Amino acid sequence: MNSTNSFVVTVGLCVKNAEATVTKAIRSIVNQDFPHKSLELLVIEGFSQDQTLSLVKKDLSGVDFDFTILRDNKGLGAARQIVVSKARGVYIVWVDADMVLPDDYVRKQVDFMQLNPSVAIAAGKYGLHQGQGLVADLENLVYAVDSVYGEKKNTKFGYLPGAEGAIYRVEAVRQVGGFDMNIKGAAEDTELDYRLIASGWELGKTDTFFVESTRPSLFSLWNQYFWYGRGGHFIYHKDVSALSLLKMTPFAGFVAGLIRCPNAYALTHKKMVFLLPLHYSFKRIAWLLGFFSAHLGGYGHFKAN
Repeated sequence: MNSTNSFVVTVGLCVKNAEATVTKAIRSIVNQDFPHKSLELLVIEGFSQDQTLSLVKKDLSGVDFDFTILRDNKGLGAARQIVVSKARGVYIVWVDADMVLPDDYVRKQVDFMQLNPSVAIAAGKYGLHQGQGLVADLENLVYAVDSVYGEKKNTKFGYLPGAEGAIYRVEAVRQVGGFDMNIKGAAEDTELDYRLIASGWELGKTDTFFVESTRPSLFSLWNQYFWYGRGGHFIYHKDVSALSLLKMTPFAGFVAGLIRCPNAYALTHKKMVFLLPLHYSFKRIAWLLGFFSAHLGGYGHFKAN
């Protein structure tokens, strides 16, 4: 461990309006078999309108590791950057409020990073999490199939890990300036991926699985991908070659879902997997509308830091 770091790992938990899931997420952090004396938790709470904050305080009462709760509502990029700026760990492990980690998750992520000093980010894998309803089960399959059978190839850079469940090397993230706090939608993690690659860092994936609760309704799924589209617009205006709008069309989504059907069936042996083409098409419509909503609103037409 670097002499300037007080801990080996900082767990970053950015949370807002998550009273239904946050307790399980925190319990999975508390149950980590990684030495608690070498771990700190930074919670960035987004001024929730439900009981999230009180639950976080209750769930952390009496824990045997260092933790800090801060409040900020400027967006996910800003929340993540607060963690980066205040982290006292060599690494940051990102946990979302709808995630549950196995007890050995942090330890295995740290082991991977210590063995691979050229890697800036190592993503975990999405575990199969079925029985949560049709929409949630299909969305879980989207992530699980790509985790088990392949890597995402939706950009010119190939695989780009999201922040959820990933471990970040703090030195690398600070070296490239951290997260762009100008990003108001999603994709703050993808944009950081680009800058790390351009600076010569590698991105990786470990064999450690976590579980995430995916969106339970078409309405919530629509809102999520509309938000993703707004973030995608920001990235597109920074580098138009970073993503292909043709690949984000409903037809391309239908094909993407169709391609994943065989592997999805191999994982579940359920006929509902053949709805994946429609599921993908629905999400791509939401993404494109979010993208063009941001375009019409002028979002993304500014230089990022």
